[in-house]
Amino acid sequence: MAKAKPARAAAHPFAKTQASFKTASGKEGQLFSLPKLAKQFPNVSRMPVSMRIVLESVLRNCDGKKVTEEHVAQLANWKPTAARNDEIPFVVARVVLQDFTGVPLLADLAAMRNVAAKMGKNPKAIEPLVPVDLVVDHSVMIDHFGNKKALDLNMKLEFERNRERYEFMKWGMQAFDTFGVVPPGFGIVHQVNLEYLARGVHKNKAGVYYPDSLVGTDSHTTMINGIGVVGWGVGGIEAEAGMLGQPVYFLTPDVVGFELTGALREGVTATDLVLTVTEILRKHKVVGKFVEFFGEGTRTLALPDRATIANMAPEYGATMGFFPVDEKTVEYFKGTGRTKAEIEAFEAYWKAQKMFGVPKAGEIDYTSVVKLDLSTVAPSLAGPKRPQDRIEITHLSSKFGELFSKPTSENGFNQPAEKLGQTFKADNGVEVKNGDVLIAAITSCTNTSNPGVLLAAGLLAKKAVEAGLKVQPHIKTSLAPGSRIVTEYLEKAGLLPYLEKLGFNVAAYGCTTCIGNAGDLTPELNKVIQDNDLVCAAVLSGNRNFEARIHPNLKANFLASPPLVVAYAIAGNVTKDLMTQPVGKGKGGKDVYLGDIWPTSDEVYKLMKHAMNAKAFKENYDKVKNKPGKLWDAIKGVKGQVYNWPKSTYIAEPPFFGDFEMEPKAVTTGVQGAKVMALFGDSITTDHISPAGSFKETTPAGKFLVENGVQKADFNSYGARRGNHDVMMRGTFANVRVKNLMLPAKADGSREEGGYTLKGGNKMAIYDAAMQYIAEGTPTVIFAGEEYGTGSSRDWAAKGTQLLGIKAVVAKSFERIHRSNLIGMGVLPLQFKGSDSWESLGLTGTETIDIELAKEIKPQGDAKLVITRADGSKKEVKLTLRIDTAIEVDYYFHGGILPYVLRQLLAA
Repeated sequence: MAKAKPARAAAHPFAKTQASFKTASGKEGQLFSLPKLAKQFPNVSRMPVSMRIVLESVLRNCDGKKVTEEHVAQLANWKPTAARNDEIPFVVARVVLQDFTGVPLLADLAAMRNVAAKMGKNPKAIEPLVPVDLVVDHSVMIDHFGNKKALDLNMKLEFERNRERYEFMKWGMQAFDTFGVVPPGFGIVHQVNLEYLARGVHKNKAGVYYPDSLVGTDSHTTMINGIGVVGWGVGGIEAEAGMLGQPVYFLTPDVVGFELTGALREGVTATDLVLTVTEILRKHKVVGKFVEFFGEGTRTLALPDRATIANMAPEYGATMGFFPVDEKTVEYFKGTGRTKAEIEAFEAYWKAQKMFGVPKAGEIDYTSVVKLDLSTVAPSLAGPKRPQDRIEITHLSSKFGELFSKPTSENGFNQPAEKLGQTFKADNGVEVKNGDVLIAAITSCTNTSNPGVLLAAGLLAKKAVEAGLKVQPHIKTSLAPGSRIVTEYLEKAGLLPYLEKLGFNVAAYGCTTCIGNAGDLTPELNKVIQDNDLVCAAVLSGNRNFEARIHPNLKANFLASPPLVVAYAIAGNVTKDLMTQPVGKGKGGKDVYLGDIWPTSDEVYKLMKHAMNAKAFKENYDKVKNKPGKLWDAIKGVKGQVYNWPKSTYIAEPPFFGDFEMEPKAVTTGVQGAKVMALFGDSITTDHISPAGSFKETTPAGKFLVENGVQKADFNSYGARRGNHDVMMRGTFANVRVKNLMLPAKADGSREEGGYTLKGGNKMAIYDAAMQYIAEGTPTVIFAGEEYGTGSSRDWAAKGTQLLGIKAVVAKSFERIHRSNLIGMGVLPLQFKGSDSWESLGLTGTETIDIELAKEIKPQGDAKLVITRADGSKKEVKLTLRIDTAIEVDYYFHGGILPYVLRQLLAA
């Protein structure tokens, strides 16, 4: 694995800050001392801990070129409420990928090597300069469930479907010196990162220790913040630049302090807490900010609870949800099998930097402070369409009934109230009602890292089985742990058999239902839902519930703790009030209530000893390199430093470097004579822009695969097809629930759903219209509302936008990662000022659009929107250019971040 370049004390601009420290065993190490820097810059000692860790990276990597003395001084003088104009060049220690985002990133690197070879350069010039680990966790689907063979059968199908992708990964492993793969079946990337990949501190060849830090190509990379590691999700586009030697540039952030006091009440889980935190912070508007937790309540939280809260940072919109290192962190490192030397260095390093321990109130200067008394948190779910829409469990039944008849513009389902209680019979005899739970999944990275809630689910299952409760067989139940360790401790605690009796057999180790890999329902269930326009539900212990993400036919999706997932699977319908009504009927027809089967905190605590077994962790992760499994061993990749791109519908050479030249082409700033591709409302997610789940043969992507000889049964998912641009550009804006408001409303006032637009008055798929516009030489633009690009760090949401010929997106506001990705692909993000919106401007989609930029582009400067209506009248409006930093100006002029980095590498 590659290491950071040795620091040479004599040449370093801040050489006097270098100091030594000793571990408990007397071993000596070197570090760049922040307490020493604080003598020159007194603000440092009261800076948020997360900002000090970033400052250490800037200090250590100060080379006078990419990172200058001015960068160090600017950050060391951080003030909590200052204007944010300065960009930080953050050099990360490593990069983590998951396979849906990692495969297209590997394809881009392979294409860069093709360019190098064609230009007579050494292909090895394209080589990650920091360690890169790809964890294969997104490819498994829940085809089989509810039986002991489910795991083996699902993994065999996974390898059959994804063989071409895995062969490509095997090529990458031998072609790049610093590229490693954790094979399928070990767990979810963020859990594997917590338990195995995270090192706490690193040491370079000069003996200088420095904190672990990273970016990851998954928005929930922030789970690692739970163990004091600075890291967040970026798009694959930005991650490529980071691993090829570019600092990760970002604007100096505000840091919101979140003070936790008190303690959780009996019966309240970490999931309930994180849903409450998500709701609070969404209202506080923390997009683009760091959130740092402090206070006595924070200190008492178990490490997995901290990781659960950190994981959900994308849902509350923050760049990070950071927890400082303390005794609980050290305990976690011991319990997960890290070596004694690593743990001693880890603890000694943080103490030497005076950053060990959770700060108390008043010790740190934060931009603002949010407070929560943990005793006020109540059992909750979130949904039915967004993770920030928290509902206390006692209100779920009434809230669902209310939303059932509300218009879609108010987050409702636009159904007649009298239909709510009606029963409909499927062709196989199953009776289905609105609100029926048809998928119940203990899944996702958020909760499957947390033994407290998983043991609680097992205990609830045990009590439910003993009381005689059952789950109806037509409900698709699954248990997809975040790592193999979960199965081990559920078995040792004697709880797995009870989960299995309720249908929660281990079906996979990976990201399943939460990413859209739930697999299909039966044809009979799909038919009765579609024929009667039913609003049925999924309940999952995940972090994402956006429209059509879980299953295209399930309109209501609720995030809940693992024990609540089991409870709602038994109850079978979300209109049942589990606080006042029985969960179900047990032995002898007796009513059984939630309180009868809910485990106590003491019962959970007694079993926690099974969850932290250092020997079990070490034995498990030793298998990554030594015994990954027969299925993985059987995969053979091609050899060589340059990929030969064999014919495949999974992997194709990306088109982004087709006309590459060493000198960037002159960029005509702005957009002229553009047509409107879509008018969108608020909260358009990256799932709406680039869905990850299944698709039909009638879609543009489905038609393409059929034309290339692929059977419908072998389509796999959009996520698995991300290595092929021909599939992905056809899938852009193809979500079955996305609403382009250019299309006229239906007679009942509802809006048409699906990826369609109007071109010349004719309705057609957005992909088909885009191809016609490109052939005509006509650029296009998108207009949207608040929070455009919310959700996953999905680089294909930007790549697909660019390949469809869309030159600009104008929105009320952008989510952090997607805005960055748009710039990374050379697409202009622009923001309305004040109360302006496309609605207030009266846009209908028939207009011609010009966007004029200043002669000299300045970060966050003004741009002019010129609207020419069909009657020839014009309207001019000022916009804010959301090119936020100076380096992003360079990226834009180079046509995006990838051509920029490639030119630098080849020139060197």
